[in-house]
This record gives sequence, structure tokens and C-alpha cells, in this order.
Amino acid sequence: MLKAIAIDDENMALEVIKSHAAKVPFLELEAVFSDAITGFDYHKTQPVDLIFLDINMPDISGIDLAGMLQAETMVVFTTAYSEYAVKGFELNALDYLLKPFSLSRFLQACQKARDWKELQPSETNGHVFIKTSEGQIKVHFADLLFCEATGNYVTFYLEGEKVISRMTFKELEKLLPSYFVRTHRSFIANKHRMDKIGKHQVQLGEYTVPVSLSYGGLL
Repeated sequence: MLKAIAIDDENMALEVIKSHAAKVPFLELEAVFSDAITGFDYHKTQPVDLIFLDINMPDISGIDLAGMLQAETMVVFTTAYSEYAVKGFELNALDYLLKPFSLSRFLQACQKARDWKELQPSETNGHVFIKTSEGQIKVHFADLLFCEATGNYVTFYLEGEKVISRMTFKELEKLLPSYFVRTHRSFIANKHRMDKIGKHQVQLGEYTVPVSLSYGGLL
């Protein structure tokens, strides 16, 4: 079951979302908010899987609010202005619904959110599927030493091989369990596989990963 909230300063838009949500069997719309700050405060104390978020709001824009959310929270932007679409996807929004949107289009966004949630790892399932140019590859966390981000690509360093996937660092952080920690702006390493932790670098088998001052406290 997907737990969701909606934030939109237009009551009519919230009513449409409530109506559509009631028809989606795997979606639980817990609350709706016409005030962005109130909705954000709710999210901090009652984490949800998904937020339907308007962009053009008076106190704080949906784009600014999205940048303040927890990394694992999925966002579907809802707006009447198509010019925000590119900016929305730059923020790694899961989807973008242009008002007025139909039930079928709303359902499509919800299905995308459910599919994404099912791909996310738990602390115990031990693996995740990584999308590559050759299809999806199963990566076991026990075999994953560290990840390196370069632009819009991430290289997964496993024992004896590398896997490259097109994704952002924010998407990468959502995929990995909590024992993968950021050592540098471009590196996330498996704490369980660290052989030596130094002031400026970490040793993982044959590899050396840099440690920056900004992230060294996480080790």
C-alpha cells in the first residue's frame, strides 16, 4: 500500500486528487493540505511514500519544497503550467501531472510510484535490480563495495566486475540500505566491506575510495 499526501493551494485541485485517489486500490491518501508549510510539517512527523505537490503556491513553491523533502519520498508534481516540467524532472520528480489530469493519467503516476517502491531494498532482502543498457542486472549488496557517480551515471564496483547505470546520486541513495555511507560527494561505500578507514581515504579490497571533510563524520 502506498501512503500519500497532497499539497495544493487550490481546494478544487485537492478534491480532484481525493476523488481519483479513492479509486486507486493500492493508494492511501492520508491527508491533504492547502498550505505548503503545514503539509511539510506533517511530512516531517508522519513520513509518507508519495506526495502530490503543486508547484505554483503563494508561500513557498513546490519546487523549493521538493528540495527540502527526505530523499526517499517520491514526488509527483501537479500544476497547470507546462513550463515547469523540465525543472520538475531536474529535481528527480517521479512524474508530472498537467492539470486538468484524468483518472487514467493519475493512475499511471500511482502505478509508477508503486513500481518504484517495489524496487527499493529493505535491510534484509539483500539485493536490488540495476537498469543498464543490457537490461536489469541483479546486484547483491554483500558483493557491492562502493559506487561512484559521474554526471548522470553511476558505476557499481562489485567483486570482479563493474556495472554502469544511468541515474542520479539522489536516485542511488534511495536504492541502498543504510549501511552504505557517503564518503565523498561522488562516492558511497559499503561499511561492511571497509578494510581500513583513514583520515582521507577508505580501503575496500583492492580499491581506495576518497574521504572528504564534509562526509568523513559519517564513517
